[in-house]
Amino acid sequence: MRKLCLLLLASVALTMHAKETTVKSPDGRVAVTIADERGLVTYSVTYAGQTFLKTSLLGLKSDLGDFTRGLSFKDVRFSDIDRSYTMTRTKASSAHYVARQADLTYVNSEGLPLVITFCVSNNDIAFRYSLQPKGEERLNTVIYYETSSFNFPEATTTFLTPQSLPMVGWQRTKPSYEEEYKAEAPLTDRSAFGEGFTFPCLFHVPNGWVLVSETGVNSNYVASHLSDYTAGSGYTVTFPNIGEMQGLGSSWGAFALPGSTPWRTITLGNTLKPIVETTIPFDVVEPLYEPTKDYQPGRYTWSWLIWQDESVNYDDQVKMIDLSAAMGYEYVLVDNWWDKQIGRERIEELNRYANSKGVKLLLWYNSNGYANDAPQTPKHCMNTALARNREMAWLQKLGIAGIKVDFLGSDKQECIKLYEDILADANRYGLQVVFHGCTIPRGWERMYPNYVASEAALASENIMFNEHHAKTEGFELTMHPFARNAVGSFDWGGIIMNHHIARDNRSRHRRYTTDIFEMASGIVLQTSVNCVALYPNNLQDVPQFELDFLKQLPTTWDEVRYLDGYPTKYVVLARRAGSKWYVAGLNGTHQAKTLQLSLPMFAGKTVKYYIDQPGKKGAPSTPVLKTLKVDKKGLVKVTMQPMGGLIIM
Repeated sequence: MRKLCLLLLASVALTMHAKETTVKSPDGRVAVTIADERGLVTYSVTYAGQTFLKTSLLGLKSDLGDFTRGLSFKDVRFSDIDRSYTMTRTKASSAHYVARQADLTYVNSEGLPLVITFCVSNNDIAFRYSLQPKGEERLNTVIYYETSSFNFPEATTTFLTPQSLPMVGWQRTKPSYEEEYKAEAPLTDRSAFGEGFTFPCLFHVPNGWVLVSETGVNSNYVASHLSDYTAGSGYTVTFPNIGEMQGLGSSWGAFALPGSTPWRTITLGNTLKPIVETTIPFDVVEPLYEPTKDYQPGRYTWSWLIWQDESVNYDDQVKMIDLSAAMGYEYVLVDNWWDKQIGRERIEELNRYANSKGVKLLLWYNSNGYANDAPQTPKHCMNTALARNREMAWLQKLGIAGIKVDFLGSDKQECIKLYEDILADANRYGLQVVFHGCTIPRGWERMYPNYVASEAALASENIMFNEHHAKTEGFELTMHPFARNAVGSFDWGGIIMNHHIARDNRSRHRRYTTDIFEMASGIVLQTSVNCVALYPNNLQDVPQFELDFLKQLPTTWDEVRYLDGYPTKYVVLARRAGSKWYVAGLNGTHQAKTLQLSLPMFAGKTVKYYIDQPGKKGAPSTPVLKTLKVDKKGLVKVTMQPMGGLIIM
């Protein structure tokens, strides 16, 4: 298919002039030009007059017909979008989406129509395809592939993470979106496994930044990723590897007619601000059902991260419940093997104890029984409707607050349907859901009101497993605000306060970030139910001012503002909860970083300032709480220590 895209583009003159349609953003800065020449439909994108995407292909091949070539323009209809909506589980509590929409209709050589819809707002583009029934005999379709491509200027560099091969890794659980990012790579760099790159994909073009992803993926389509780069045509939307889920299920997409594909999204700007602040994953989707209850945000403790499997016993979970109660946290997550190592009857007893302390339990589950070899139990509880109804009725009876479902290693439509079924059934029983070992969310916070977050990255557990990942925590956490967390809630899985990644807080390898870095990560990384990976020893060995901060850490936000940063190096964000602002920064490098920040929300005020005090003669830095005077213009100079952070509030 990649060769096909290149051949198709090669047959088209690069200077398009016939049958062009230009769709501009409300402010006029984004311009998308859709053109057709010799039966091919293409688009290109400029921002403020500068090229951000060169001529790129559009189209798809289905069993209904070929819509990649032989297309003729029929008509275009323009409309304006202006709508506001509220959210409770993402980076902003409300959004106002204003865009220009164009519905372009083309007919193929058989006279069958294809509608390509573009929605263009001030820093975002979303496009999708729609097909109609073929008379009365064809009321559904299979999509074999898309030619949708993203063709960047040659000087572009990339910040990408590779798509995994199927049925590899631990207990054949991949792809699980847990590969390492490569920063500042040229377009020509091949993916590590020959499978392309996972969404979201960040590109540094000569005049700014572009984030490519998708949204609106549900049981009616596959989840996609990008191919490797091909000179002349760029990257192409690519469907899952047929080998996923042990080869069960098609790698194609299919839906009833009339129907539409998910949205491909492009966020762009001269700076990283639009990337961090975008709401496009939610702007073009709608809720699929109403919540059955008011799902509560909060903080949770989690024994498994450092204490591991052996901690999933009654006595250790009591310790974690007592810790959550002491910190005023809402939840405790009881991880794998609880059905074997605690037992269902004692889980009921543990749940009563938690409730007596004002704490709710979250319980871990293996997703299904045949798609991988992961042995952890409970399993065979989430993969069928019969099993889910039985299990979730029991959870509802106990008053369990939510579930964490692990090991969903596929982007096939069959697996996306499993995500949707778990979420929809969980909502009927009043359960909120976190996914691990999984794909990224694609608008799911808005589509599924009981969805909380996904892992879908090399997350905190890898700091436990491998010292290499402990050393690269700064690199990873200063990447995610510009990619993974920009498109959806992210369960990183732990603000880690132990200085060593061991139960005794002395043995094994150390943590390489500062306390302030860890605390600030709870603001920089967004999820409405956030893990604070405290342990009972931290009540004595963590300074009181740090514990006081962690006791009041918000997890829901009304607004986010990008202040400064560069992917894999550093980031400073401001988030607002109600009327209170929190500014948090992370330095992912081994050099101190001095910045001048513009903080108009604190202009002329004296604020709390959590910072790392540099140690003398190479000694480790020391966390301190100070006050900081912000000048009348809202300007302030700050310095983050190596692998350190800052918090201003």
